[in-house]
Amino acid sequence: MSSPLPIERKITLNDIAAGCGVSRATVSLVLRGSPLVNKLTRARVEDELRRQGYVYNRAAANLRSRTSSSIALVLNDLANPFFAEFAAGVDEALGAGGFVTLLGCTGESTVRERAVLGSLLEHGPAGIILSPAEHSEAHRVAAVVGRRVPLLLFNRELGGTLPEYAHWDQLMLDNQRGARLATEHLIAGGHRRIAFFGGHHDSSSCRQRRAGYLEAMLTAGLPIEPRWQVESAPTRLDAAHRTSALFEGPPAPTAAVCYNDAVALGLMLGLNQRGLRPGRDFALTGFDDIAEAALAMPPLTTLSTAPHERGRQAAQLVMQRLQQPDAASQHTIAPVELVVRESSCPPPVH
Repeated sequence: MSSPLPIERKITLNDIAAGCGVSRATVSLVLRGSPLVNKLTRARVEDELRRQGYVYNRAAANLRSRTSSSIALVLNDLANPFFAEFAAGVDEALGAGGFVTLLGCTGESTVRERAVLGSLLEHGPAGIILSPAEHSEAHRVAAVVGRRVPLLLFNRELGGTLPEYAHWDQLMLDNQRGARLATEHLIAGGHRRIAFFGGHHDSSSCRQRRAGYLEAMLTAGLPIEPRWQVESAPTRLDAAHRTSALFEGPPAPTAAVCYNDAVALGLMLGLNQRGLRPGRDFALTGFDDIAEAALAMPPLTTLSTAPHERGRQAAQLVMQRLQQPDAASQHTIAPVELVVRESSCPPPVH
């Protein structure tokens, strides 16, 4: 009678670790694609994986990760009504999909961003939606997040390059086209001295919007004074404080394309303090079309980005990624639409 065939023992992470002299945790990090493992160690582990014929069960790993019922949402500025509306859209769509939202805010601090991401990851979210803080670098975010948790970038690009993390999905706004439309609208209304007001050049969304403004001005053959490009924090309060910078020397602009609605509303306050009536003595446009824009005095001409709908879209993209973890990464650019109201008046007649 022949003896039974021996049962082949399954290769474990402990076997791989022992074979190449590293810890089990290091082998796990290599399988998850973590950037925390240096290249030499990674190569040694990968050689051992091949030598022992270890097969990583990606389907099982994906199934395990899907046991999480939460998605992390990390925003750079919750005080901005745009992000409040965006967050409401995210939460609504995630709730309909059976997820709860883990919310964190960085306050535009990259140090805080890494701390918030690390803390939320301890709760084991199935995915992350991140609107990066200013100066945020790809390699620093990657060092915290790793490759295991799907991540969607919203609104801003990360600094630096990190090709191995090209799998991250992106949902961006059509910033350059939007600012170009706003500038062309003011030019068509008769303005020739137009400023770009607010935001910081470190922010990719600000650079893109400023590029749209410059494109329209250059196409129209209009002069661009350096002092007409005024930076400020993308907030109402700082914009109000920076208003005087527009009028430091002749000739003063007669209109401004503002970085966002919060900046535009702050500029309105600053203009009123100078005795200038927005929408009559000075024209301006915003960007976002938050709910308050239509109720401002005067109602604000702006670029509608539908922040609530963008939130729903971001949530749906993350849930789609969880269903199709190996699909190609998506770079989605959401359209914007110019909404003309009373703030973009013709230049005053003297």
